[in-house]
Amino acid sequence: MDLTAALRAFTRTVERGSLTAAARDLSLSQPAVSKHIANLEHRVRARLLERSARVVRPTPEGQALYDASRSALASIDAAVEGLQADAGRIEGAIRVHAPSCIGARHLHPILMAFQVEHPGVTVDLVLENRTVDLVFENLDMALTYGRPDAQDVVIRRLGLVRRILVASPAYLAKHGPIGSLDRLSQIPLVTTPRSVTPQNRLTVLSNGSHADVDVRSVLRTNDAHVIVRTLLDGHAAGPVQHLLVADELASGRLVRLLPDWQVRPTELFMAYPSVRFMRPAVRAFADFAIGRIQAVDGVDQA
Repeated sequence: MDLTAALRAFTRTVERGSLTAAARDLSLSQPAVSKHIANLEHRVRARLLERSARVVRPTPEGQALYDASRSALASIDAAVEGLQADAGRIEGAIRVHAPSCIGARHLHPILMAFQVEHPGVTVDLVLENRTVDLVFENLDMALTYGRPDAQDVVIRRLGLVRRILVASPAYLAKHGPIGSLDRLSQIPLVTTPRSVTPQNRLTVLSNGSHADVDVRSVLRTNDAHVIVRTLLDGHAAGPVQHLLVADELASGRLVRLLPDWQVRPTELFMAYPSVRFMRPAVRAFADFAIGRIQAVDGVDQA
């Protein structure tokens, strides 16, 4: 029996709560995962998993083995990659999650630049606008808006993501100037579920004061590409992350509205699973990426 392979199959099954999901993550068949676990149970002479039609859970003996083996497996992975790093090679696979807005426009180019320097690193880049469980979903790190609530993660604050109000010149030609918050409440906007309340109220800030503005959302979406396209087409004005439209503002394709006001910013964090040792490839990418993310136009260090 390959003890390391069996322990990997077992720990991933516990984390995923499913033999099928564990097999998918490990690029194995489900029968192969089941065989690994059966061999492991025979080796330790104890039942390790309780299986039902809906979920797989560890027995008390299985939980004890999981707690002991997950850090040991991480140590093995870190040791192997550490030897490669000592030889001047950064290699291995890393899985990174990020919101689609910052991920597509900014994190993706950073990843490509990292791979030019370290071609032995492969990357799974998952871009979604949702909260993830780093351990359950087998992720090495994640960029996240807002401080993570999970207790099993290590976090690093990267800065504040600035949000501003913008419109296209064509939009302003059609709707006229927008010089006050009262006027802002009268015009059609494209918004996100994060930027406005369910009652379509937008909070804006200026010099330490704030105001809540009732706005008219004609389109609400969580897709960054749709927001930018809607703004550029002149269909609506709206609040947007500065980092999404810095180039369009510089070229004049979009203009800032009410420059004395900005939408409430969001904290940006990088998170890692605390139950794993940070492998050299993960650490190298974090060191490479953090400064570059903090230098993005629209990420403030206040």
